[in-house]
This record gives sequence, structure tokens and C-alpha cells, in this order.
Amino acid sequence: MKHFIKTVIKRTIFIVALSVFIMTLSAQEDSGQAYEEAKKEITETFGTFLSIFDAFPKYALPGAWQAFKELTGPQGSIDPKNRELIQLAVAAQIPCDYCLYFHTLSAKAFGATDEELKEAVAYGAQTRHWSMIIQGAQIDLEEYKKEFQEAMKYMEEKSKTQ
Repeated sequence: MKHFIKTVIKRTIFIVALSVFIMTLSAQEDSGQAYEEAKKEITETFGTFLSIFDAFPKYALPGAWQAFKELTGPQGSIDPKNRELIQLAVAAQIPCDYCLYFHTLSAKAFGATDEELKEAVAYGAQTRHWSMIIQGAQIDLEEYKKEFQEAMKYMEEKSKTQ
């Protein structure tokens, strides 16, 4: 009886392992097809398969490309020029030379002026500056929120009287 149970267990383990192996091969095939489709779309979009996409893991590229398309697509509520200016401001503060180059050219392609580029970078720098001051001083977040809410109320009331 023990021998029979051991045999059944061994066969069950073999069948499960074989099933997992077959499912893995099938998933790899599906992943390979999805990768090729994403690569084709990227090449059609940019005229080449940019190295930033080649540097991404193949199995994850289809999902990353889908997210890229959704965030840069027409359904967003931020217009393309302002989207690029925001990303330029962030890129300047990271800092990332690659992102600075890409988002500067992209913002210009969407109509941003040199003055708007400078302003976006200055806004990013100002945010980083004050963030460093607040963080370095270790100002209590809850106290800061209360102070700022009071300041907003004051400025709102003041604007009504002007």
C-alpha cells in the first residue's frame, strides 16, 4: 500500500511539474508575441526602436508601452505642451540629462517657448528649494497643513476685498 501511495504521489508531482512547464512555455510564447507587437508599434510611432525601450525587460515592455500610450494619449486632461513642461520641471530636479533632452524637444514640438521652458524649470527649482527647507527644518506636517489652510483662507478673503 505504501508503495502504491508513493507511486501516486510521484506521478501527481510529475503531472503538476509538466503542467507548470507547459504553461510557462505557453506564457513565454504569448509574452514574445506581445513584445513583438509592442516593438512594432513603438517603431511605427518613433520611426525606430528607441534604446530606452530596448533597455526594458522584454516580458514587461508590452505593459510599459501600454502605460506610455495611455499617459501620452489624447484622453488626458492636461494638454501635451503643459504635460511636457511638467515633465521638464521634474527632469531638471532629478536631474536627468536624457529626460531634459527629450522633454525640452517635446515641449518645443508642442509649441512651448524658450521663456516657458525657463519658467517650468524655475517652478521645479522653487518647489525643490522650499521642500528642502521644510524637510531640513523638520516642520511638523500637521501643523504646516493648519498654517497653510489659514493662509489660504486669509488670501481668499483678501482677494474678495480688492
